[in-house]
Amino acid sequence: MKKFEVGINQKGNRLDKAVTMFDNSISRTMIQKMLSDNKILVNGQVKKASYKVEEKDIIQIEEIELKETTLKPENIPIDILYEDNDMIVVNKPKGLVVHPANGNEDGTLVNAIMNICKDSLSGIGGVVRPGIVHRLDKDTSGVLMIAKNDKAHINLSNQIKNREVKKIYIALVRGKIAENEASIDMPIGRSTKDRKKMAVTRNGKQAITHFKVLKRYNQYTLLQIKIDTGRTHQIRVHMAEIGHPVVGDIVYSNGKNPFGVVGQMLHAKSIEFKHPITNNDMKIEAPIPEYFEKILEELDKNREELWS
Repeated sequence: MKKFEVGINQKGNRLDKAVTMFDNSISRTMIQKMLSDNKILVNGQVKKASYKVEEKDIIQIEEIELKETTLKPENIPIDILYEDNDMIVVNKPKGLVVHPANGNEDGTLVNAIMNICKDSLSGIGGVVRPGIVHRLDKDTSGVLMIAKNDKAHINLSNQIKNREVKKIYIALVRGKIAENEASIDMPIGRSTKDRKKMAVTRNGKQAITHFKVLKRYNQYTLLQIKIDTGRTHQIRVHMAEIGHPVVGDIVYSNGKNPFGVVGQMLHAKSIEFKHPITNNDMKIEAPIPEYFEKILEELDKNREELWS
């Protein structure tokens, strides 16, 4: 059992946030589960995640042993962009789910990575998310980092939390955007109309998206996008909100497109960060998928304007 006493600097924080301040090796997802299982107590009592801690509160955290994963390695072809003893960076293909969940117990990126890395994956993500530091939607392709040990996992997670990781995306959106560059600062939270969707909502968490026009076509715009925050479906929600949904996105638009693509045309093109162990500057890029390139080539025949 780990015990921590809340100091004046931690006073007023939510319980779940306070726990990460004391022990950043525990993921937010794991904290939520531990709270629901009464594995975290305040002054010997069960509290909700939203409880605001008081100075001199004693937080008790029951130490848990990670169970052996029952997931099976699968020989799923994955393009490896970088690999060393501490981490692996891959180019996740479109249509591949990152980790197992209801309805996707196998055939995921985690199954593929287990086949590549064997037992060399961080255990912080829990039984079904070994090594997973961040995620991409099923139909979003591109750069994804995976940690091979807990030290690398904690470091990379902190870099993401502190907004020190630079992620650049490429997206084809519907309509012609007039601005050459712009930023979207709109809070995102769970939709009150459909709990499976996210939405711009007054009570949501801050979400900031920056975009720059790369090319304009007759009815479409190619964008370079940078996000300061990592809210669920952030780019897709923001672009739909301003009237320029990502082509092929069946969740946040009608999904219609003359190209016949299934899923959004959104690609995580590059990522910049500090190596979690050596602290070296890292920049890793993933080539745009072939189907994406072919559509751009077709559109390029009638391109009206290039902006750079």
